[in-house]
Amino acid sequence: MLGRKSKGTIDSLIGISTNIEGNVHFQGGLRIDGRVKGNVIADGEEPSMLVVSEHARVEGEIRVAHLVVNGEIIGNVHSSELLELQPRARITGDVHYKALEMHGGALVSGKLTHDQVSEPVLKLAMSNT
Repeated sequence: MLGRKSKGTIDSLIGISTNIEGNVHFQGGLRIDGRVKGNVIADGEEPSMLVVSEHARVEGEIRVAHLVVNGEIIGNVHSSELLELQPRARITGDVHYKALEMHGGALVSGKLTHDQVSEPVLKLAMSNT
């Protein structure tokens, strides 16, 4: 999966023995198995995906389209598409999402906010037959 550039693939990996202090900006897909002390932000208009594994810990704000969490996040989360909270997910901070999938065992200590995108107005054509 590494290296392929299509929707939902992982292009980069922060390994389990890696500790990063500072903001991380990425495009495409990123998996975090280590620790990041800083914001994790998906740049660009292309679809983005972030996986925070069961071994990972992120201390900072996260901004991404599709987020899968099975580790720990301390900070606010902004998911513009889908947020998946796996059984070992632990989030301490406010969470903003468009769509949410939450498994039993996942914990959020903060406010959950559904960010609604205005739905297109459906126009019905009336025929005079």
